[in-house]
Amino acid sequence: MAEASRWHLGGTPKHKLHYREDVEIRTTLQELLLYSIFLINLCILTFGMVNPHMYYLNKVMSSLFLDTSVAGEERTNFKSIRSITDFWKFMEGPLLDGLYWDSWYNNENLYDLKNSSRIYYENILLGLPRVRQLKVRNGTCKVHSFFRSLMDECYDKYTSKNEDTADFGLKQHTEWKYSSPRTNSPWHWGFVGVYQNGGYIFTLSKSKSETLNKFINLRMNSWITRGTRVIFIDFSVYNANVNLFCIIRLVAEFPATGGILTSWQFYSVKLLRYVSFYDYFIASCEIIFCIFIIVFTIQEIKKLKEFKFAYFKSIWNWLELLLLVLCFSTVFFSLYSNMQIYRMIGRLLRNTEKYSDFYFLAYWHIYYNNIIAITIFFAWIKIFKFISFNKTMSQLSSTLSRCIKDIIGFAIMFFIIFFAYAQLGFLVFGSQVDDFSTFQNAIFTQFRIVLGDFNFAGIQQANRILGPIYFITFIFFVFFVLLNMFLAIINDTYSEVKADYSIGRRPDFQLGKMIKKSYNNALEKLKLKKPETDEDKKRENKDLAEKARREGFDEKEIQSAEQMKKWKERLEKKYYSTEIQDDYQTVTQQEFRDGTTSKYKMKLSECLTET
Repeated sequence: MAEASRWHLGGTPKHKLHYREDVEIRTTLQELLLYSIFLINLCILTFGMVNPHMYYLNKVMSSLFLDTSVAGEERTNFKSIRSITDFWKFMEGPLLDGLYWDSWYNNENLYDLKNSSRIYYENILLGLPRVRQLKVRNGTCKVHSFFRSLMDECYDKYTSKNEDTADFGLKQHTEWKYSSPRTNSPWHWGFVGVYQNGGYIFTLSKSKSETLNKFINLRMNSWITRGTRVIFIDFSVYNANVNLFCIIRLVAEFPATGGILTSWQFYSVKLLRYVSFYDYFIASCEIIFCIFIIVFTIQEIKKLKEFKFAYFKSIWNWLELLLLVLCFSTVFFSLYSNMQIYRMIGRLLRNTEKYSDFYFLAYWHIYYNNIIAITIFFAWIKIFKFISFNKTMSQLSSTLSRCIKDIIGFAIMFFIIFFAYAQLGFLVFGSQVDDFSTFQNAIFTQFRIVLGDFNFAGIQQANRILGPIYFITFIFFVFFVLLNMFLAIINDTYSEVKADYSIGRRPDFQLGKMIKKSYNNALEKLKLKKPETDEDKKRENKDLAEKARREGFDEKEIQSAEQMKKWKERLEKKYYSTEIQDDYQTVTQQEFRDGTTSKYKMKLSECLTET
């Protein structure tokens, strides 16, 4: 029999299988293009939220209130405050000078201030600044019996249970009377405690001289006591030139150990989001973003109905769900923050005689920025789902997937040693070195040591014997041994993957071939590239043969590979044609014999390689 009319060994027909793969590749390509548009839109949306002037506004404000020194004492500024005396010097000096700008530098009034200060002549002070204090009660801790004859008072660290709510001092004005906290106000996380809203509050005056007299009166009547644990200085400014609000909070914590720890927050935010034409363009991007979320949600619901529990076996599906949750959270935070802004901003701006609490609005706006930043991070990570069209990225993905078990086993061993050294460093150097003052700081410090950033002099000064021993052994075991083991795991797995790819054990990059083919066809139609001829293919085959000879393959192996390639191309042309989808192609017995023999040779070669 010269010809066999059909070649079908059961299962799905080859031409239908190829047709299904072709449809899947086209669907994947369409999904990639759609997701690329979504990612571009998300990037425009996120970068449109960030104003380059935010950094400079924060910088000038922090320089004014943090770096300005007390008159006659160059070393005393807000950052260097260590005692109550230094604190009052700052309040009566740099703080007042920074808040009240009554005239131009030559004492000339260039414009109507409308009863409001303009910091640096450009930033309008919104409402009145506010000063707030939180205290703890006496007797919140116990004095040892040995020292009760010397000291009978004890003030513990700040907690909501230890907070003092009784009136004190003159008991005449709000600064001497306790004000209950509001339920919707965020708490403040400081160095030595977490502080709620409320406390002993007073607002400053619009007159600089009246505010100075207020500070002097508080200082003379001991407004700051032994029970004081924190003082907040809050105010907000608005710059109409760049449409930015700057919400400022200066914090002075009074730990139970004595002294003062200062910290600060400068939040430059764009609360009025839709002002210019570019802002309305960003609003259109937000609408498109919501449309994409609806489309992706429908797609995932369809997949979930189709695959059911098998849907959750793919890590990419979990990433899709995480991304959808983040996108919906972004929309929720955006709607909530905008509703709060438009509900409160008018009322805050009308009450110019009171403190305008923009900190609450900035708090939610910062949360919105953080959520959308995490969203775009995972949106970029999802790009790895489409890396099958690239050989290099596929090798990277295969390497990580193959060595994941080895990496998990290594990570267990690594963190056992790492946490052991972290606890050792915390216990030995925690009371002497700031980098080891807490267990968390010790962990981060050890990561910095691995990267080459360390303070060996401080460790050695804290303990002259254990310091050098800790440092040398940590560097030896973690840096020289464990990290090199980690690199060896990655390197060996990558070598195995590369070897498998070189002998043909690799995924078929059909998507990449389709993109390349479409690109070449477009260039040929535009007459920017000549069509590939048979001579070009022969020249390419000769180049591959020469490359194989240089790598040490003999002539028989090269000829066998060329024959296998021709057979594969002939079969793809006959059976895998997408133009004929409902009929089989004929094949000669000789072609079947040659193809079967080559296929068995390839399988035998793979078996010999594995053994």
